[in-house]
Amino acid sequence: MAKITPFPGLRPVKELAAEVATLPYDVVSEAEAREFKKDKNNFYHVTRSEIDLPEGTDVHSMQVYEKAKENLDCMVQDKIMVQDAEPCYYIYELVMDGRSQTGLVCGSSIDDYNNGIIKKHEFTRPEKELDRINHITTTGAQTGIVFLAYNDCKNVQDIIDTWKRDHKPTNDFTAHDGVRHIFWVVDDYAKVAMITRYFSEDVPCTYIADGHHRAASAAKVCKDMRENGYSVDGDEAFNFFVTCIFPASQLQIMDYNRVAKDLKGMVPEELVQALSKDFDVYRTGDETIKPQHPHEFGMYLDGSWYKLVAKEGSYSHDPIGILDVTILQQNVLDKLLDIKDPRVDKRVDFVGGIRGMDALKKRVDSKEAAVAFSIYPVTMQQLFDIADSGTVMPPKSTWFEPKLRDGLVVYLL
Repeated sequence: MAKITPFPGLRPVKELAAEVATLPYDVVSEAEAREFKKDKNNFYHVTRSEIDLPEGTDVHSMQVYEKAKENLDCMVQDKIMVQDAEPCYYIYELVMDGRSQTGLVCGSSIDDYNNGIIKKHEFTRPEKELDRINHITTTGAQTGIVFLAYNDCKNVQDIIDTWKRDHKPTNDFTAHDGVRHIFWVVDDYAKVAMITRYFSEDVPCTYIADGHHRAASAAKVCKDMRENGYSVDGDEAFNFFVTCIFPASQLQIMDYNRVAKDLKGMVPEELVQALSKDFDVYRTGDETIKPQHPHEFGMYLDGSWYKLVAKEGSYSHDPIGILDVTILQQNVLDKLLDIKDPRVDKRVDFVGGIRGMDALKKRVDSKEAAVAFSIYPVTMQQLFDIADSGTVMPPKSTWFEPKLRDGLVVYLL
């Protein structure tokens, strides 16, 4: 069963929360983050602290992590952020395009992560883990929330719904991208104890939706601190990592599309012909193809859209093989374009569905890419099935929106 804990969060003062909150560090580029450098209260000064150093600074240098600590310390000293006096849970609701999802911000057990109670569906990359390890150990804080999902639990949901109904939110603002962020502090001891108990009794496991590298890094920091004698009773802060846990029924996975930078020496007509072995291919011209069904793909090539439908027999029916990201990888990217490992091959790039189909078209029309593919999104049930089976999805299989904001609550070690 899931072990969670309340914690005394470091949070922006109410009137500055909207200024502080930023998108997660890993969904913005350095150039995008630098556009906010002049906004002295925003949290990119902590999560993308290279913006306060000369351009060209190695973003993985200790100078960057030390600047992050300096900036976080300054936000505390200047009372931009203040730590709660007692351990609390936090309720976090996000509203985008009329759809709402509400999660519980808490500490989740590193032992649960190590023992498979917190289930994973992606591999992690050592260099990205090391980046977060250095950031955590230097700042003494986990600044990015790991996004977890769980099968709906009525007891937990009843407490959350009642708290939302009976208490005014601490924060309620709409960000520049139109996403509304609503935040409550659950500081009633009895309610905190009930939530902890319900998770321990009624929630057998949770699933990482987004944040595999943040979770893996926190686990390695914990391991190091345990091995160096910092653990006494196992309840020290570093034995947990900050998460926001959402009921699966409220979540939606968006498509995560692909562009390839070249056709491996083929001309467009040759690629279309080669595709016909594993797909029924229909040229639609100017009609944009955003897949509406599993095993249906859009392709933008040489100024035209095509609809591709995978032929029966061109894919397997196991939990991984039946995924559309797998079908595209095996039958197109690998087989025809010689892109064997999309985690490291620089000839492929990934475009989140939030950017829309126009983003794919622009990448090809601008000659940044030779071909683009739109993909039907993975479902929550597929994610759960794969995580339960102990296997992993191909990289960049899922894109969740809306994104949790960094800076609304920080977990101090």
